[in-house]
Amino acid sequence: MTVDFFSNYTMTIDGRAATASNFIEAVNPATEDVIARAPDASRAQLDEAVAAAKRAFPAWRARPVEERQAIVAAIGDRIAAHAEDFKRLLTLEQGKARAGAEWEIGGSVIWCHEIAKQRLDPEIVEKQAGRYVEVRKVPLGVVGGITPWNFPMLLAIWKIAPALVAGNTMVLKPSPYTPLCTLKLGEILRDVVPPGVLNIVSGGNDLGAWMTTHPDIKKISFTGSTATGRKIMESASGTLKRITLELGGNDPAIVMPDVDVEAVAKELFWAAFQNSAQFCVAAKRLYVHRDVYDRLSEALVAYARTVKVGDGAEQGTDLGPIQNRMQFEKLKDLLSDAKSQGLKFLLGGEIPEGKGFYVPVTIIDNPPEDSRVVVEEAFGPVLPLLKFDDVEDVIRRANATEYGLAGSVWSKDAAAARKIAERIEAGTVWINEVHTFSPHIAFGGHNQSGIGIENALEGLSEYTNSQTLVVRDELNRTVPA
Repeated sequence: MTVDFFSNYTMTIDGRAATASNFIEAVNPATEDVIARAPDASRAQLDEAVAAAKRAFPAWRARPVEERQAIVAAIGDRIAAHAEDFKRLLTLEQGKARAGAEWEIGGSVIWCHEIAKQRLDPEIVEKQAGRYVEVRKVPLGVVGGITPWNFPMLLAIWKIAPALVAGNTMVLKPSPYTPLCTLKLGEILRDVVPPGVLNIVSGGNDLGAWMTTHPDIKKISFTGSTATGRKIMESASGTLKRITLELGGNDPAIVMPDVDVEAVAKELFWAAFQNSAQFCVAAKRLYVHRDVYDRLSEALVAYARTVKVGDGAEQGTDLGPIQNRMQFEKLKDLLSDAKSQGLKFLLGGEIPEGKGFYVPVTIIDNPPEDSRVVVEEAFGPVLPLLKFDDVEDVIRRANATEYGLAGSVWSKDAAAARKIAERIEAGTVWINEVHTFSPHIAFGGHNQSGIGIENALEGLSEYTNSQTLVVRDELNRTVPA
């Protein structure tokens, strides 16, 4: 299938291309140039997409799960066939460097293939002569997916694959900052997925609000900020939609005094700064034991100086720009506040002149616990290093946040590290590694980092309702063996 990835961006509604009378502009964050226009869907077009998904639902849910699995696997095959174009387009619209684009597009293929192996079979929970009780997992209907701008392709697949395997149909909305890859995904799948089963519409905040209140959308799966997640939860309550919210984080990393400083410094750098720290599970507060604080801070700064920040399309770039002006301005304000408070910068802090939303790798030396750079989720390459002496104190400080997405503990003594990790109030806590995900490992947040689970059978179950069948069959014709 021949597709021009770099022009003519259209939505996919009921298996067909759809444009709009209004448009949103996609900007390359490395240059601030407008690189494309994407349709800005009207409310009528959303209604059309939802109606198409609703029409397609009965036949799709009736398909054997093996057929649905095969189509989801075929989605992965089609992405793989266009992988190079997706990588280039992802770098253009999102800004990430080549290695990051390869990780995201490769991950999208893996997730399709692996989620396609999952299924939720009925469970017999009680059985006796002439009677049994069976619990089935049944699809919800039309699911609305709303995805963010930091990993636009992979996080779309995190929603598409389980929703379709479970028997739902979908209307998916990408971020208005990064609509292009997702629109092209819809285009290349028009001959893979039956019409109406996967509809992709682009637009701004109004489109998201219309989705969350639409009476025929039975569930919203959203990845993004906690502030927006609260609004979605509120608006979805009007129709009691099911919701999955994967939201923000202010993830602590705790470094014990027995670590090999030189060995761990590189891992901690990437734990904090991968994807220019535009990562919900980035290590955003680095608590370092006083005994190794000076050596580790020096090692982090030294390693950071070897990392190239620049245009993701240029060879040798390790970290790209901030994806959009809104986030760029927030980070500039955060840095300005840190300077006004007299905080000590070990590295960075100065925004370069010229085009592009570039924020340098910035490391701040032991700021007060109540400073904005500690309390807020920066969602950009600004990392506070914080000293601690006592384990009880650092656990208290690590948990002193409204968030609870992820965290990590670093120590040669894995057993002692586990005792700390078990007390961290977060959905995922890594020990001596970070940012390992799998289609078969459940992922979700505590506190205000979200509601619900993505990935694994638990995540697949989020796209279903439980139905209990209580069957009396005195002739024993249907009682399972």
